[in-house]
Amino acid sequence: MSVDIYWRISMEGEPSALRHGTATRGGFAPHRPGNIAPRPESGDTHTPVDYMAEVVRATESSGFVGGLLPSFPETDDPWAAASELAAESETYRFMIAFQPGFLHPVQAARMSATLQLATGGRVVYNIISGGGGPQQLWWGDKVAHDDRYARTSEFLDVLKGIWNNPSFDFDGRFFRVEGGHLPEELRDQPFPEIFFSGSSPAAIDAAGRHADYYLSWLEPFGPLTEKFAAVRKHADASGLKSPKFAVRVDVLARETEEEAWDEIRRGWSRREGRHVGETGDAKKAGESVGWARSQQFGAGNTAGGYRDLEIAPNVWGGFDQLRPGPAFGLVGDYHQVAERLDELMNLGVDAFILAGVPHLEEARRVGGQVLPLLKGRIS
Repeated sequence: MSVDIYWRISMEGEPSALRHGTATRGGFAPHRPGNIAPRPESGDTHTPVDYMAEVVRATESSGFVGGLLPSFPETDDPWAAASELAAESETYRFMIAFQPGFLHPVQAARMSATLQLATGGRVVYNIISGGGGPQQLWWGDKVAHDDRYARTSEFLDVLKGIWNNPSFDFDGRFFRVEGGHLPEELRDQPFPEIFFSGSSPAAIDAAGRHADYYLSWLEPFGPLTEKFAAVRKHADASGLKSPKFAVRVDVLARETEEEAWDEIRRGWSRREGRHVGETGDAKKAGESVGWARSQQFGAGNTAGGYRDLEIAPNVWGGFDQLRPGPAFGLVGDYHQVAERLDELMNLGVDAFILAGVPHLEEARRVGGQVLPLLKGRIS
């Protein structure tokens, strides 16, 4: 089967290794020793966009089809970043993460179609409806959890209607449009593929209506398979076509398994007092079902040693203790990590978004050493 493999583009700053806690490259971090973030007073012109461009070039040359541009309060805007980075690549797809509640669907259609025309159809959507809590309030959004997914579904109804019709009217709960349309040359552009995130029943319902790919964080393989089955069952019951499946996976791969776990050990020994980021207190105060599921499966239990969080061979649930982001990822030698990815393909995964810290060097490592070992992927 043909499997698309994306890489995450770091947009919020990151350390030079997973075992370090201080961001020293990319993003908007203040200057510290070893920091390659720009210092205007010294005439330094290496900007966050320059670092992202390095990652784009490295991943395109390493065999990835594109990159995820995440969206958090501490990142660049992914729409603007995609337009800046498009010239750095030739075939690379830009997966733009955004919450539909903060952008009108008519404007989203115009922006997307313009980018499609400019890039030769290389825009992909990562639709996120938001996990509530402080980050949701940063956007000024107080809409209830299930209503956010209803709003997302209505947003996509309008966006598709604008894209596909010379004149489109809509009178809904969240959006109203009269005579909406795109210029003909923009309306002829390919509609972006949709990667849809969310683990709640409301998210699964919206994904069944709109998603090309249902996107999940990595979980223990059994529960992940059950989640996919629930999505298929809901699509069948609703008379809808089941989406394909994608998984967001952090990877720490080395020449030997011992080297990989030693990197985890060194990071674990330095984690005390470190802010754990988006899966820490802000997430706990929110309504993310995906985060709650990860805790249910044993992620975040720091009472024992770091190896106690290896809930299956090479599947480790402590990544959120070393950097912001989801808890589960893969740790092992190159062959072991490739075997786990192949196992996920055999369970029905059609696409991956991989990541590693630092994103630049790990992209080259994973692209050069792991991707060629995959048996289930047809390039």
